Amino acid sequence: MVDQDRVRVAIEATPKRAFATAVDWPGWSRGAKTPAAALDALAAYRDRYAAGIAPARVGVPPAHPELEIVEEIEGNASTEFGVPGTVAAADRAPLDGREAERRAALVAAAWATFERVAGSAPTELRKGPRGGGRDTAKIVAHVVASDAGYQRELGLRLPEPDPTDARAVGALHDAMLAVLRRPSNGQPIVKRWTTRYAAHRIGWHSLDHAWEIEDRSS
Repeated sequence: MVDQDRVRVAIEATPKRAFATAVDWPGWSRGAKTPAAALDALAAYRDRYAAGIAPARVGVPPAHPELEIVEEIEGNASTEFGVPGTVAAADRAPLDGREAERRAALVAAAWATFERVAGSAPTELRKGPRGGGRDTAKIVAHVVASDAGYQRELGLRLPEPDPTDARAVGALHDAMLAVLRRPSNGQPIVKRWTTRYAAHRIGWHSLDHAWEIEDRSS
């Protein structure tokens, strides 16, 4: 049962970067230079996250949540690169069928939000201060290629779809969701990723790039 008043948070940190991840809300994870700044960023993104998962119809985090740090773990090279890359102890907890379905629905909502945002975005996005940054089509291709890579952590071996082929991308996502919906004893699906962590990582990646596109469309 998800607490309606508080949000449990896991912090992963290195000397250079940290991530704050909402334990019970796949995809809600923000990074910053310090744990405190990452926690502030997580809170600041509550409304964007709530809008991003709305298609799931499984509720949203409380509007003014109490953020409770339940775990602090050492980050790794992925953390420093800018990815929430550490499997927390909370990610190894067992998962019953009902909760697995809820989490899979949140991942599906993150994909739907990314597709909606990318589909309505301009072809060319505003560049960074040094002229860098991928345009929309390249971000879409990156997200699809990443999902094709993530599927291997779920024990799947489907061919990487053409990012412009909605049916093929949908088939990949359906296969991934079928794995995420399964109850779990908390052990890794293949070698490293547990079902809980997989939902976090996959949902975060799509929402993070959806928000990038939104921010660079203006």
